[in-house]
Amino acid sequence: MSKIKEANVLVTGGGNGIGKQMGLKCLQDGCANLVIWDINKDNLDKTKKDFSNRGFKNVHTFLVDVSDIDDVEKAGTEVLLEIGNIDILINNAGIVAGTKSFWDYTAKDIDRTVDINIKGVMYVTRVFIKEMLKQKKGHVVNIVSASAYLGLPKGSVYASSKWGAMGWSESLRLELEREEGDLHVTAVCPSYIDTGMFKGVKAPLLFPLLEPENTAERIIKAVKSNQVHLLLPDTLNLVPVLKGIFSPKIFDVVADWLGVYTSMNSFEGRAEKERIPESKKQKSK
Repeated sequence: MSKIKEANVLVTGGGNGIGKQMGLKCLQDGCANLVIWDINKDNLDKTKKDFSNRGFKNVHTFLVDVSDIDDVEKAGTEVLLEIGNIDILINNAGIVAGTKSFWDYTAKDIDRTVDINIKGVMYVTRVFIKEMLKQKKGHVVNIVSASAYLGLPKGSVYASSKWGAMGWSESLRLELEREEGDLHVTAVCPSYIDTGMFKGVKAPLLFPLLEPENTAERIIKAVKSNQVHLLLPDTLNLVPVLKGIFSPKIFDVVADWLGVYTSMNSFEGRAEKERIPESKKQKSK
């Protein structure tokens, strides 16, 4: 059982939304240190101030672009030297590069999505995984997506990045299970969460918008119990079963009827200025 109490926890994309909520839950559960990485300095500063006002002083914030290997390695080295080994790593940072048919995506859209949603997760984990192996203890939590189980019209680049992240997460889990020690991987696959990231989406039938605080609580509970997969809402567990029972064409009819395949049609998402910092090299402590 992974313990939050007295653990060093790092959350990427922890400056707002579900990342901030997970960080708060870890603080409330008594983590030794909470390390927050985010690409938006304003969000970092506001979150640290909010947590400080709640009485939590053991919060360390770093301005990091997880798709930039230099950023990741520099910040990772500072964390290891100044704070110590990370016991629980929550890979939460991610983006959705708009809603359009695949042929309308630019190469920049594709690169940015893959760089953050796949490469970024690997970059960050690579920095801390060897120390976890040395101490024979550690937990990697990957916030993936329900789209790792489904095709997503108008979101093919996002969905493909999450399929890739899921494949990597599963492979890492199997590798760690062959090593000696208390080493775990949890893959979290939520449907749409009611944050700015998915502004404008229309929640499908049976898969209502997830409330951030409750979702964070479910995730932390899954970490504590070393749960391998967490699909949210619970009805999402029907998807792998239905895909196994029905032919692809019949499943498509069902998914379309539920509104899954049209859920991104009204997507707005966050404004670009909310995601990109003025300077990636400035760090807040």
